Amino acid sequence: MTEASIATDGLVPVPGSTASAKAPMPSTETIRIETDLLAIEIARVGGGIVSARLLNYPQSPANPENKFQLLKPEPPNLFIIESGLRGPETGPLPADTRNLKFQSAESSFVLQKGQDSLEVLLTWSDPAGVEIHRLYRFTRGSYVIDLTQKVVNGTDSTLAARAYTQVIRTELYDPEASSFIYTYTGAVYYTPEAKYQRVSFDQMRKERLSLEATDGWVAIIQHYFLAAVLPPAGKNQTFFTSARDDGRYLIGTYTAPATIAPRSTHQFEERLFVGPKLQDTLASVSPGLELAVDYGLLTIIAQPIYWLLSQIHALVGNWGWAIIILTILIKAAFYKLSETSYKSMANMRKITPRIQALKDRFGDDKERLNQAMMEMYKKEKINPLGGCLPILIQIPVFIALYWVLLESVEMRQAPFMLWIDNLSAPDPYFVLPLIMGISMYVQQKLNPAPPDPIQAKVMMSLPFVFTIFFAFFPSGLVLYWVVNNLLSIAQQWYITDKIEKAAAQH
Repeated sequence: MTEASIATDGLVPVPGSTASAKAPMPSTETIRIETDLLAIEIARVGGGIVSARLLNYPQSPANPENKFQLLKPEPPNLFIIESGLRGPETGPLPADTRNLKFQSAESSFVLQKGQDSLEVLLTWSDPAGVEIHRLYRFTRGSYVIDLTQKVVNGTDSTLAARAYTQVIRTELYDPEASSFIYTYTGAVYYTPEAKYQRVSFDQMRKERLSLEATDGWVAIIQHYFLAAVLPPAGKNQTFFTSARDDGRYLIGTYTAPATIAPRSTHQFEERLFVGPKLQDTLASVSPGLELAVDYGLLTIIAQPIYWLLSQIHALVGNWGWAIIILTILIKAAFYKLSETSYKSMANMRKITPRIQALKDRFGDDKERLNQAMMEMYKKEKINPLGGCLPILIQIPVFIALYWVLLESVEMRQAPFMLWIDNLSAPDPYFVLPLIMGISMYVQQKLNPAPPDPIQAKVMMSLPFVFTIFFAFFPSGLVLYWVVNNLLSIAQQWYITDKIEKAAAQH
């Protein structure tokens, strides 16, 4: 549905259809809801969710009582969910319910022990005979919130209305974020036809999305967490985005207009998800929602790796040991490929003195030097590129593993052992980055020296450069690189030693 058709169906445009759309009037009055997983605040004005704390996720390990706040009503990192109804410019039904003040039986609600669900009803009524009921339903053990918006038409006139829900946030501000690691913060959506799509804030500024869809969902995601709108299955919706002049970005859905006969009611239903990007949980909530754990182009490889990692964790109960065991298993799976690569490197290293003799012999005569080297490779049955292909085949798997470790919320603040008490934070004493740098240096020594002196110097400087980079990486990622390097050194040393001993016997 285009923006023009929105205006001609008799209803005012949805709030996100214009960049200059204003937010509801500010209000500090909220209704507080606490479940076993969430501490929610709903604004009385507008009835949207303006705050959400995740009770199982501390803001930091040092202060476990301070729970992570995903949704918040003010910048920086404003992040809210607005829902409402849109009616005609004139008539008994308000043109927009965002500025209505709702009433509720209590100002706070708590999911009690033994209680499986909790319902919070917000109401608004007009002397003309129109009532709006907004019902939030929370379920124990779930980050899904059921939302029902009901219009009661007590008048003698026919009413028309559409429902909308939109997720809104400002640009991410995180002074503690690493400059060396990128994770996507922005809007995403999923439809059975288009599958999973990103809509960055930059894209929103350039062009507004307006897409008709049956099934699917929209969300704004950030590292580890998301807020999503899940329309009912089988109902046609329009997905839309907008970049507001006040620095807010939004993605949302709205329904087709509904006609409400006199003395009758109509309900608009949908679900919301506010919580962590737990892959298994998301997959059971809505088709494609697990893709919000955004592994990028390597999702098809990363998802099986995550599954294997989670199965190992179920056995050992520690994410650090799970990373180590998974790295060993992947290394074992690629043992033969690595063996081919290391054999090629060992053979190249064996003839390095002879190559140097050829350089001394032919000097600057590059053509004769290359010809002599090719003859030597042919005679010794050595492929100078033989060590590259096996490594290239493995690269996508190890990059996918990198994204699994970076994106998995299970790693957030997960302890390992000794001084490593948070796998998602840098090593506080830089021990793992230092071991990684040393292991990388040892690997360089095991490899044949590059023929070009400048290239050789650059290669020898890489361990130092990577040590600096990895000092700011999450320790879980560094742990994976350290284990991988140590296993590679052991395998390469064994193969090189075997080839050199065989050569000495001849």
